[in-house]
Amino acid sequence: MTNTKKNEAAETKNPPVAKVRVDLINASIWKNQTDKGTFYNVTFESRYRDGEGNWKSSHSYTASDLLALAKAADLAHTKITELRNGETE
Repeated sequence: MTNTKKNEAAETKNPPVAKVRVDLINASIWKNQTDKGTFYNVTFESRYRDGEGNWKSSHSYTASDLLALAKAADLAHTKITELRNGETE
């Protein structure tokens, strides 16, 4: 099973609480409840088309992806802060 199929299967069972997209970089934000509290994790993927025009995912980034990756991380951090603030209300 490819990473994309594993991610899609995981999202069907336990979907991310939020997603952020910058260009072709996607960030999925996951909420984890534990006895010590709520924690958030973020996974990143880069989308691209293969030689046949099919969409694929990668977890490897080129130098030209890095600014979009950094911006996606920044936006994910902002979203997590908003989610945390919403939990305290």
